[in-house]
Amino acid sequence: MQYPSPSRLALTLSALLASNQLLAAGFAINEQSVSAMGTAFAGRSSSALDASTVYGNPAGMSYLKEQVTGGMALISAGSDIDHVNSNYRGSNDGDMVPLAAIPFGYYVKPLHEQWTFGLGVFVPYGLATEYENNYQGRRFAKDSDVTVIAIQPTLSYRFNDQWSLGAGISANHVEGKLSSAVNPLAAFGGSEGEFKVEGDDWAWAYTVGLMFQATDATRIGLTYRSKVEYTLEGDASNSQIGLGPFPGIPAGKYDASLDLTTPENFELSVTHQFDSRWTGYAGYIWTRWSRFREIVIESPTNAAASFREVTEEQGWHDTRSFAAGLSYQMNKEWVLRSGVAFDPSPTNNAHRSPRIPSGDRYVWALGAGYTPASQPNLTLDLAYVYLQEEQVSVRKFEASKGTYNADYNNNGHALAAQATWRF
Repeated sequence: MQYPSPSRLALTLSALLASNQLLAAGFAINEQSVSAMGTAFAGRSSSALDASTVYGNPAGMSYLKEQVTGGMALISAGSDIDHVNSNYRGSNDGDMVPLAAIPFGYYVKPLHEQWTFGLGVFVPYGLATEYENNYQGRRFAKDSDVTVIAIQPTLSYRFNDQWSLGAGISANHVEGKLSSAVNPLAAFGGSEGEFKVEGDDWAWAYTVGLMFQATDATRIGLTYRSKVEYTLEGDASNSQIGLGPFPGIPAGKYDASLDLTTPENFELSVTHQFDSRWTGYAGYIWTRWSRFREIVIESPTNAAASFREVTEEQGWHDTRSFAAGLSYQMNKEWVLRSGVAFDPSPTNNAHRSPRIPSGDRYVWALGAGYTPASQPNLTLDLAYVYLQEEQVSVRKFEASKGTYNADYNNNGHALAAQATWRF
């Protein structure tokens, strides 16, 4: 029998980063723009509604005057966990996702007729899960927290009335922390211990966008966001020593590192104005989640030589997401928005775990923008999103952790607000 080591726990950081409790596939976050959120992010790469186009498509800055946009999204997600089969007694509340706040901010300033500068601060990836202490699957997952923050200066160049090009380079900071329960003496009535691992890193990425004004009513946008390569370095700690006939790994702290690559994606979208009131949006995103076929963890100071380098198969696959939306300009002050999206999961039945209990998801969105007649330079945007996933099954067994089988029904809500001030 083998017991989990600190580097084995570090290996589960891959599952942490794969966990899927927010409002985009994999561990991506979509909440970088409330005006785009109102149409389920359809048209995000082609609309250039405000300074949040720094993220959506930097080429869109060419259509804007000097302005600043800032806001925040509140995200609440939960699960119903049913049909549980486990070696251990306990609970399955499913209330493991704390309320999350996702802030963002952007600034755009034309430099002269053709060049425009922009700056964005946003969260492209992240999650947080906190299972109850008595959760039956706690040996596979307990507490998880990861955040990626990006700072991205950008430039756009407008060639003519039809074509614009934009690009940005971002500095990205990732920080992750997780824990899981362990009881190496369970067969002998021993107490339960805990493994915990945490680490962080900085890395560079780039974004390139192209925008084409096909007609007076139709605009097409294409955005490419690069992969980002991190090496998370930190500590893995074990609070309990294994005794008896199975010595396990001594208690203490060990160095640990994880090579992580967040995937590149292409986003294509179309914005078409039907008349003075109605505008339609469509979007398509391809994401190369197949980069998560294998994760390698290194723990050179680990007491057990067999756990100084561990490889775990992930088996993720690329995804293709689709979205469609409409907006209605009710009057000079109010615009109403709505949208739907289909966002498939990159995980599969063979590798799904309590840290990745996600399936294909369906998204419904409503939004509104308000520009006061007394303050025409100010626009306030609100949006609400509801997400429902298909039911998925978790089937896990490891000699050192036992069995945990369960069915998950996941859903989520997001409420967001932003303000844009044009100078």
